[in-house]
Amino acid sequence: MMDFDLKDRTCLVTGASSGIGAGVVRLLAQQGARVAATARRVDKIERHGQVVALAGDVTNPDDIARIATEATTALGPIDILVNCAGGSRPTGPDASEDVWEEAFALNFTAARLLTKALLPAMRARKWGRIVNISGSMEPRGLNAAMAAKAALHLWAKGLSCDVAADGVTVNTIQPGRINSEQILQNLHPTEEARRTFIERNIPIGYFGEPEDIANLVAFLASPAARYITGAVIPVDGGMRASAH
Repeated sequence: MMDFDLKDRTCLVTGASSGIGAGVVRLLAQQGARVAATARRVDKIERHGQVVALAGDVTNPDDIARIATEATTALGPIDILVNCAGGSRPTGPDASEDVWEEAFALNFTAARLLTKALLPAMRARKWGRIVNISGSMEPRGLNAAMAAKAALHLWAKGLSCDVAADGVTVNTIQPGRINSEQILQNLHPTEEARRTFIERNIPIGYFGEPEDIANLVAFLASPAARYITGAVIPVDGGMRASAH
């Protein structure tokens, strides 16, 4: 296994109970990092190495403040924040405000507020990594989560410019279809549906695994990625139609 030089780094990972978040926690722990893993379904968080499980709902600002405090109390100042919590929210033109507010709370505001809470200590130490997990920017219908992820991209790019001189990098990963609970149970619930989608949309010929995202998270969090910031990087098997 590649060594990403993350031993004893302190990390906070959201959305850690399954899928990409669980994969990120697993790899960071294998790398010797100390990880605070948070999710609503805290009982499903896998304990690997130095993993501390924190229950919380990142759509609740009070929970966000508590999670940031508990993670720092348990591990010390956080070096690496990985904002994995999120979820698709297909909707229609007449959707209620509650639908839009929840989608933005989960897919954008949670990342912004956690970053706001943890960033001062990163800047003071002149070292930090913020990695956001977003999603497709090629909608085939109205999806409130995509609008929130678009906001995430632009917020992260602007923030990266403001904090780069303090040794803090801010990057975003765009996953394609990753084998996870959300993809396999909700979006493509049958093998036939998966195969049809792959044949039409994914040149590499298969869905990715959480580890495919986790490997890039670990690299972006490592000292080796010090000159990469403000980037949006797809990990999608060639699914995107555009070349930029």
